Amino acid sequence: MEPLAARTFVGRLAAARIGATFNQYAASARLRERLASYLESRTGAPFLLVGEAAGYRGARVSGLPFTSERQLSGSGPAESAATIVHAALRELGAVDAVLLWNLVPTHPGTPTSNRAPTRAEMAAGRPFVDELAAGRRVIAIGRFAQRALGAPYVRHPSHGGARAFQAALVELLG
Repeated sequence: MEPLAARTFVGRLAAARIGATFNQYAASARLRERLASYLESRTGAPFLLVGEAAGYRGARVSGLPFTSERQLSGSGPAESAATIVHAALRELGAVDAVLLWNLVPTHPGTPTSNRAPTRAEMAAGRPFVDELAAGRRVIAIGRFAQRALGAPYVRHPSHGGARAFQAALVELLG
């Protein structure tokens, strides 16, 4: 995404009302800037990996899907799925080939918990996914994203799914 396009996209996201979710981009200029820079850095990424929703230890705090603040700054909360996703992408040499995103880019839950997004929240987040999917191969992370997108699926890495996640990525990114 070109710089102006990324900033316009992030501005629309910051202004979006996605059900009863917390919009971390509306609340923080730092997170808006961080997301715009990330999107710009992945302009040529041929794959879009899409999870369910921003997590309370991940994108709610860091601003980046499947990324914890600890991964970025060395402090703050860690998020296990984020650690697994980034380790797998590094091991496969696919970090720059993948744009990470969530079906619901804002956080459903509280500052200390997650909840499943509603159908209406998934529908409200869908235009952002569709825009980022243009020209990319979409891969769903987890069954919620698979059902919503109809895309090929990799098991979510949490709750013992790390090996299955990585094995499926090897097949789909290969």
